[in-house]
Amino acid sequence: MSGRFEASVTPLDGLLVLTRRKMADERGFLSRLFCEDDLAAFGWQGRLVQLNETGTTFKGTVRGMHFQRSPHAEIKLVSCTRGRILDVAVDIREDSPTFLRHFAIELSEDNACSLLIPKGFAHGFQALTDDVRMIYAHSEPYAAEAEGGLNPEDPALALNWPLPVINLSPRDAAHPLLSPDYRGVAA
Repeated sequence: MSGRFEASVTPLDGLLVLTRRKMADERGFLSRLFCEDDLAAFGWQGRLVQLNETGTTFKGTVRGMHFQRSPHAEIKLVSCTRGRILDVAVDIREDSPTFLRHFAIELSEDNACSLLIPKGFAHGFQALTDDVRMIYAHSEPYAAEAEGGLNPEDPALALNWPLPVINLSPRDAAHPLLSPDYRGVAA
């Protein structure tokens, strides 16, 4: 536990589930979504350079699997503040013993969990409810020339989306499928 966050390790080195400690009384609650000092203990390096909110209208919608290549690779802190999602991170570090393995966890407004995603991971999610809201904290600014992605329906990734996939963007659907011996993600 560091400040307002408690960390749980995952099977993928560096990928952490953070549980936010809520301060509550009869008026409601406060939940800290980001604190550079607290998160440094869990691997956050650098500044918070972007804070984005997304809204997803329909359950079943899948967004991802996105990443940025070096030198623009980023650390992300992902939180769901309305509804529920299945959040997924895929290890794309070519020298990692867990290369192309994934970790998935439900994030919701009720469980107060966030996923701290280090550099070298692709990220995506599926909305499990209608009207999902998410907050993303980024350690690097978005760089279109460094953008990359994996196809979220690629059988080689073995991502088991709990709902039928809908509303996949043309960009996400166009990412090629990986061959069984693929080692060229180069995050």
